[in-house]
Amino acid sequence: MTTVCVPAGWPATEEAALAVQDELRGRVILDEPGPAPGTGHVTGVDVAYDDERDLVAAAAVVLDAATLETVAEATAVGRVSFPYVPGLLAFREIPTVRAALDALPCSPGLVVCDGYGLAHPRRFGLASHLGVLTGLPTIGVAKNPFTFAHDDPEGPRGCHAPLLAGTEEVGRALRTRDAVKPVFVSVGHRVSLDNACAHALALTPRYRLPETTRRADALCRGALREARSE
Repeated sequence: MTTVCVPAGWPATEEAALAVQDELRGRVILDEPGPAPGTGHVTGVDVAYDDERDLVAAAAVVLDAATLETVAEATAVGRVSFPYVPGLLAFREIPTVRAALDALPCSPGLVVCDGYGLAHPRRFGLASHLGVLTGLPTIGVAKNPFTFAHDDPEGPRGCHAPLLAGTEEVGRALRTRDAVKPVFVSVGHRVSLDNACAHALALTPRYRLPETTRRADALCRGALREARSE
């Protein structure tokens, strides 16, 4: 497990974090299709918090995209690097998430975040932020639609409906299980929306949430329990 310090110069105020978002947002690449579903590696990242102890644990779990077998995993634990502010959660998570990614013994390939990319009030959620900083293709697959409107997709798996900010499509509500609540897919960096949805479906053969998210969630919770016991 890697122990993480808050990076030097990391934003400490809401004003500073908003300025960083404004600076980095223009670097998001939206005109690449990204890796084909079912090829190479796909990596899930997730975090768990203990706010009373000021701890955050991150996990990165690499899967073989064709078989969904776990290839590698890594964890990192550090101090919470930013206060809780809606829309700025990436600043709480990225230092430990990057440390977990850096500790992997292989290339992560596509990174799947439990959160948002363009489906964010300032069009720069965790998946976009992480993608720009690492250069990796990233997508967001969230449990809830944040502040955006959508129609309910039709019942069968694979059906989807636009996730809308006014008339702008910022993502899709995607049905990954028949007649089960959809997930909310958005582009992070260097992946098309069609491809992001195809990846989400490839990663959900049995459950609503992607295998990447399920395994990273379990791993970061275990890492947090371990950190608490030290």
